Formats: sequence, C-alpha cells, structure tokens
Amino acid sequence: MSYDRVHLSQITFAAVLWGTTGVAVTLLGELTTLTPTTIGFYRLAVAAAALAAVCRAGRLVRVFRRAPGTVLATGVLLGAYQALYFIAVDAAGVSVATVVSLGLAPVVTTVWEAVRDRARPGAGTVATVAGALLGLMLISMSAAEPTQAAPRPLLGLLPAIGSGLGYGVSTLLSRSLAGHGDARTLTTATSAVGAVALLPIAAADGLAFPVRADTAGLMVYLGVVTTAIAYVLFYAGLRTVPGSVAAVLTLLEPLTAALLAVLILAEPLPATTVAGGLLLLTAVAALYLRPMPVRRRRGARRAAAPAPAARRAGPRPGRAC
Repeated sequence: MSYDRVHLSQITFAAVLWGTTGVAVTLLGELTTLTPTTIGFYRLAVAAAALAAVCRAGRLVRVFRRAPGTVLATGVLLGAYQALYFIAVDAAGVSVATVVSLGLAPVVTTVWEAVRDRARPGAGTVATVAGALLGLMLISMSAAEPTQAAPRPLLGLLPAIGSGLGYGVSTLLSRSLAGHGDARTLTTATSAVGAVALLPIAAADGLAFPVRADTAGLMVYLGVVTTAIAYVLFYAGLRTVPGSVAAVLTLLEPLTAALLAVLILAEPLPATTVAGGLLLLTAVAALYLRPMPVRRRRGARRAAAPAPAARRAGPRPGRAC
C-alpha cells in the first residue's frame, strides 16, 4: 500500500499533540484545584461536544443500536485509562507516566492475541516482551527518589500500569467496533460515554474552577486539540499509512512528553529513565513491525472486499460524519 507525505505528517502531528497532554494537565492542576479525574471528565466532555457538532445524530444512534455493550465498555475504559494516566502524571511525573502507560498497551494486546489464537509466541515475541518488561524495570528504578515534579513516584507507577492495561483492552474492543461506524462517530460516542462514566467521581471531587483565559484555554486545548483534532488527524492519516508505520510514528508521543517535561516543568531525566524508555519504545516498535501472518492477510483481503450489499449500505467514502 502506498502512502504520501501528507498522511505521514497528519499521524506525526497527532502523536506530537498527544504528547503535550501531560504537560497541559500539570499546568491546569497548578492553576486550579481540579483533581485528575475531573480534568479527564472535562477533556472527554469537551471533545465529545466538539465532535458532536460535526457529526450526524442518526449515525451516533445507529452505532449505539448495533453494538451497545461494546460501545459502553470501550467508553468506560476510555474514561478510566485517561483518569488513571492523569493520576500517574500527578504522582510520578509526565515522563514516567507517559512511557509506562503507552508502552504497556501493545504488550497486552500481543499477549491477548497469542492466547486467543492458542499459538505459542515465537522467539521474537518473547524477546520483545522481555525487552519491554526490562524497560519498565529500569524506569521503576529511576523513579525511586521523590522530586518536586514527581512527589510519589512509586505510587504513581500503579495508575500508570492501570492506564496501560485499560488502553490495551480498549484498543482490542475498538477493533470490534470498526465495522459499526466511521472513526469520527465512534470517537464521539465513546468520548461521550467516558465523560458520563467519570461524571459521578468528578462531581464528588468538585467541578468548579476559576474560569479565566488561562484555565479555559487549557481546558479547550485538552478537549479540542489533544483529543478531537488529534484523533481526526490520526484517522485521516490511516487512509493510506499502514498500521505498523503509524505505530512507529506515534512513538513521538512519549518522546514529546519527556522533552516538554524537561523543558517546561524542569523534570529530571536520569540516565536509567532514558535507557528504559528507549528499550521500551524499541520493544513497542518491534511489536508493530513484525510480519503479518498469512492467515490475517487473507482475512484483511476479505474485509477489504465487502459484498455489494455492504457497499450499498455503508457510508460514502470521504464523508466521515
């Protein structure tokens, strides 16, 4: 499959935008008394509202009718892993939280696929998972000493790991949703569900915050830029960019987060964190760059050639919402 530089740039820019989330959350936490869960609620609520403005209500209704359980489960996990990520940022810092949460998800999906297919992982898969776990161990060792940017580093690793697990399971569920609607509609639906799921906790923690230019700007940035626009760019780029290439490009997210944490938040960057992060990201890249099994290629070919009735029933190309 061929792909052009415009689509490569779209996915690259989306990854960079995702990488700015942790710093924006940290800055918003310093300006308000909002908890990480409440910030996660506002982020999803703003994103859902922005996307709903450009999506058709009928398509949202059809998505909920076709797969209500999967949409609800994916949305709840979306809210849960984002809230856990924000909690990890507050306790362990942006660098550690981002690398751990992002790096663990593909390991989870690979292990699940091996269990589902009842196939013993090959030597390459074992080496990749071992490298990822070693990277996590190095990051954990470097996070043993509290700092001003990471006051509870070891405690922050727990929500970071939970965020990675939630993201991995959410990714598996999202794959089953792919045939029930376009990407933008599915993102709108799951963001709305995630916001509703976080609302009771956010309300208990307190929803009020001083509405000023800086706080409102950060809130809109988190919802519109790092969520709505970033996902639109990502899915637009996937029109021609293979998933393996897109996965490598999205590794810019933790690198962006770590760089901004050092430059803006003055977080320390020990050598063990650098080594562990590089090892973990190398493992993630290896997971996505493995050759695809022949059986899956045949399945993908069948999926790419739907029956005439499916073509007539599906949405017109180029019109996401």
